[in-house]
Amino acid sequence: MIDRLTLRNFKAFQHVELPLGPLTLLTGLNSSGKSSVLQALALLHQSYAAGDLAWSLEESHPGNGFLLNGELVSLGTGQDVLHEDFTGDTPEITLGVDEGDYRYAWTVAYEPEQNLLPLTGTYLPLDSEGPAAPTGEAAVIPGWFTAGFQYLHADRIAPAEFYPRDHQVAIGRGFLGVRGEHTVNFLRHHARQEVPEGPLRHPRAASALLLHQTIAWMGELCPGVDIEADAIEGTDAVRLSYGFTGPVGASRRRRPGNVGFGLTYALPIVVACLTARPGSLVLLENPEAHLHPHGQTRMASLAAAAAAHGAQLIVESHSDHVLNGARLAVKHGRLAPGQLVLHYFRGDGSGAAVVSPRVDRDGLLDQWPEGFFDELENTLDQLID
Repeated sequence: MIDRLTLRNFKAFQHVELPLGPLTLLTGLNSSGKSSVLQALALLHQSYAAGDLAWSLEESHPGNGFLLNGELVSLGTGQDVLHEDFTGDTPEITLGVDEGDYRYAWTVAYEPEQNLLPLTGTYLPLDSEGPAAPTGEAAVIPGWFTAGFQYLHADRIAPAEFYPRDHQVAIGRGFLGVRGEHTVNFLRHHARQEVPEGPLRHPRAASALLLHQTIAWMGELCPGVDIEADAIEGTDAVRLSYGFTGPVGASRRRRPGNVGFGLTYALPIVVACLTARPGSLVLLENPEAHLHPHGQTRMASLAAAAAAHGAQLIVESHSDHVLNGARLAVKHGRLAPGQLVLHYFRGDGSGAAVVSPRVDRDGLLDQWPEGFFDELENTLDQLID
């Protein structure tokens, strides 16, 4: 698990060190730096998967640098990611992670028109109590590079008639796609895979099978919903359909376009949480999108269950219902207070500051910064004035 993320001269951050936990919630105003945190982690993973990020100190594995444009993120060129008021004698960007007993950091040179920024230095690994491993000694690959990874953007799949049937991505790699576009095919293929016993298993699901567990958790968002994911013979597409159980039994199947955005937008989030395994990293942007407040709270409960199961989730959200759902998970004992980390971002478009309220065992916060989910109180004060 990543314990700390360090960003230097990266986008909105001149220098920041962010503690991370099993469930980390990033909140704050628009353009304040929240997405940059997720993008930094995705950038490292993208560069590693492409073979451009050094993970060994051996000269045969020097790496190339940060691949700014790829499957996970498209950040432009060097001039788009360097902080405007960079620190240091020369413009360089450093991304670092602490993981258990090891610290890792990668520094790249600034080249304004390039989308592959070259490595100028690595710190791989650094024992928390001693110097870096000697040259020639194999380094430990950061666990989150290999233990499972999902990154779901805020711009997810919309209701559609068909979805892609890509075996290599959904089955071979187990990746849902940054828009969740491979979720339906993934669910079709893994429908009979069991969700392990523990906090992720929904107690009212028909069985432990992934399909039944997905249906049960989706039912928390829309009671009575049923899901089918089927291959379309002779094509490279799959079909998603919904049904609803009413007082007189199941209704006819419905196309995603006829049930609104909320269910289809939420489906990749639900599947990502249910299939997260201990040690895996899940990055989520705005899981509350298009959901009723009750559904937003339940979505936070599912994220907390995945964290309690051993995965690490970093969630960007604008929803006080998501915040309160995570706080309830602590109050009800599903997460320890230290397992929920909150960061509130405040920025002016060129820089960012971070305030980190702490949560106690009752789900209460030790501080409530100005602008931190206080709009309801501000509006009510005006209404009753």
